[in-house]
Amino acid sequence: MIHQLLKQLGFSDKEIQIYLAILQHGKATPVEIARATKINRSTVYNIADGLAEKGIIAQDLGGKIKYFVARPPKDLTEIVGKEKKKLDEKQKLIDSAIQELQVFTKDTKYSVPKIVFIGDEDLENYLYKQSPTWNESILKKDKTFTWWGFQDRHFVSHYEEWIDWYWESCPSSKDVSLKLLSNESAEEIKSKKFPRRKIKFFNASEDFTGTIWINGDYVIMIVCAKRPHYLVEIHDELLAHNLRSVFKGIWSNVE
Repeated sequence: MIHQLLKQLGFSDKEIQIYLAILQHGKATPVEIARATKINRSTVYNIADGLAEKGIIAQDLGGKIKYFVARPPKDLTEIVGKEKKKLDEKQKLIDSAIQELQVFTKDTKYSVPKIVFIGDEDLENYLYKQSPTWNESILKKDKTFTWWGFQDRHFVSHYEEWIDWYWESCPSSKDVSLKLLSNESAEEIKSKKFPRRKIKFFNASEDFTGTIWINGDYVIMIVCAKRPHYLVEIHDELLAHNLRSVFKGIWSNVE
């Protein structure tokens, strides 16, 4: 049991052998440790010196012969203390490096896609929570303030309540208009109609089982044809720009 615990603390097999041998003897020379562990003397010297640096054994250099002396087992906490000190020092170095690197990147424009996956349990809440963020991006990135994409019947049937909330109660949606491709079966579900929610029926869409939205710099994909439902959101300016152009082109060519 103790071997496994010490391994989890980062000790090697030979470190464990030598450490336990010193604990059992209380005080031992490298020769005695080598004899007890069957590890050659030069290796015992190196490893025992390392254990002394960790603070869990001590060296007795008072006489002609070098001894390694056991320290109380509670001194194992020294390992944690030293690791914390190293981490604190690394954090300070990282903070300094960040400040220095910002000088190089302050005038650089670059896009790093951010991908978010939302599972079934959190999907509906995410729609409500993220709507203002999507609206802000639409108003900033699309001159026509338009929400583009395709919507399948499964999304409408499961999240009709959110659709109504968005057009009736979401404060940030008042300037947004929507142009979605869909199929007639999806719109047969909708009892309420909203003037800024424009739908064109896409004849090739009957087999679609997912929803795709382009909201400013966001690409949102939702699959809810069967459980579990899930949403994938990609925040990427270039990808969103290209897909928005695709949907605009399809929209203009659909009767």
